[in-house]
Amino acid sequence: MKKIVNILTIALMLAAAMPLQAQVTRHGSEDFKIGVAGFSYRKFNIDQTLQFLKDMDVKYFSVKDWWLPLDSTQEQIDAFKAKCAEYGIEGYILGPIYMRSKEQVDRAFAYAGRYGSKVFIGVPDYDLLPYVIEKVKETGIKVAIHTHGPDGAAFPDIRTVVEMVKDPSLGVGCCMDLGHTFRSGYDVAKDIRKYGKWIYDVHIKDETAPSKAGQTWEMGRGQMDIKAIVKAFRKIKYQGVISVEFEKNGDNPHPGVAESIGYLRGIMDATAR
Repeated sequence: MKKIVNILTIALMLAAAMPLQAQVTRHGSEDFKIGVAGFSYRKFNIDQTLQFLKDMDVKYFSVKDWWLPLDSTQEQIDAFKAKCAEYGIEGYILGPIYMRSKEQVDRAFAYAGRYGSKVFIGVPDYDLLPYVIEKVKETGIKVAIHTHGPDGAAFPDIRTVVEMVKDPSLGVGCCMDLGHTFRSGYDVAKDIRKYGKWIYDVHIKDETAPSKAGQTWEMGRGQMDIKAIVKAFRKIKYQGVISVEFEKNGDNPHPGVAESIGYLRGIMDATAR
């Protein structure tokens, strides 16, 4: 009898040590589409860039014209998209594309049309904005105006876009650069909640200071409240891509990009409900 009891005890101990059923953990970062702004890898060719993204399991990136020129033919565009697909990555948006004349506006919309874009990142001169709105109506392709902060470029922050466009139904919104918003002295999370319907795309980064002197830093090491920012995106139920833009160390950006992606995913996990 004692032997039988010992055998049962061992069996129960083994059973207790084994999981009843494997538990599948869902990460809060899965609530968002995480991408990388193409400018981060401005000194690298497309194959190197795509390999970097694949290594980080990043599925989205914004396409700059040094990889796919504005005058690319349909065949060249198709080949480019096929190359991205080989890596399991989508060039989800084009730009920023700067537009200084009506001819450049026409070229940008034609380029986006050949690519099959529903929206592209654009930076028109102020006096071209009415023509851009006309082109949106004509083509059905929306424009996300990139903000550039306190450095003197057009459209310093999302307020300027809202004030000049006025009507969010016109198809001209914002690619909101959160670092530049912070450098302009604004509460980034508050702006996200206030202007959510205007936000078509996002460039996220961390900055060393809330002033013009602020510089891009690895995410989590700077002064921006990334947790509050992610919570704001959750609040507005943002469905677009959040792309990390790492302007620091152009010759070797990948360690900083990877660190920033990891930090961002961690914050997204920590803020999941």
